[in-house]
Amino acid sequence: MTHLSADAAAELPLASVEDAGLALLRRAIERDHAGRLAVVSSFGADSAMLLALVAEIDRSVPVLFLETGMHFPQTLAYRDALIERLGLTDVRDIRPDPAQVAGRDPRGDLHLFIPDDCCTLRKVAPLARALAGFDAWATGRRRQQSATRAALPFRETVDGRVKFNPLADWSVERIADELARRGLPRHPLLRQGFASIGCAPCTRAVRPGEDARAGRWAGQGKTECGIHRPAFF
Repeated sequence: MTHLSADAAAELPLASVEDAGLALLRRAIERDHAGRLAVVSSFGADSAMLLALVAEIDRSVPVLFLETGMHFPQTLAYRDALIERLGLTDVRDIRPDPAQVAGRDPRGDLHLFIPDDCCTLRKVAPLARALAGFDAWATGRRRQQSATRAALPFRETVDGRVKFNPLADWSVERIADELARRGLPRHPLLRQGFASIGCAPCTRAVRPGEDARAGRWAGQGKTECGIHRPAFF
């Protein structure tokens, strides 16, 4: 298949273009949302792929990391290693408001009783504040990760802000092959069976036959933290 330029690809129906999501991302960073787009990354299982692609386009694109205060130490070490390896120059740790944490979750156990409120306190509200200065953002979400993401589009609009999912059609095998080709490190918890990695208290390894996100909030009837809202395509 002939590879098209980013501009040409962005003008064609998504189904007709190879790597259409990446073409949209490049166009967004370089033209449509230049200086007004942020990447939101958990520095989790597959994060190196999106970050590597962004770094190839522009290492100065702001990368927002939700520092909830409850991450695995391996995640924080992996974050630092990837920042150095990829040469990212504007990674921002986005933290919850200390006064709100002290008032709402002084013992750090809110996740045991009302996990949705914990996610709002430590993720949703801080990200909303951090995104206030941007009109677009990009994520590493993929259709293969879970049934709830099976129809994930490359581009959507949520609360008036454009949201890109450039890896939506990538398989776990393709990501693994590409990361290996580039010699990029994987999250160390992958070797222990963790396929989707969030806050330590609410993440476990997945079992055979489970989808990648089955280890998140297991047994709680919860599949998302709340930062990914219903969208208009």
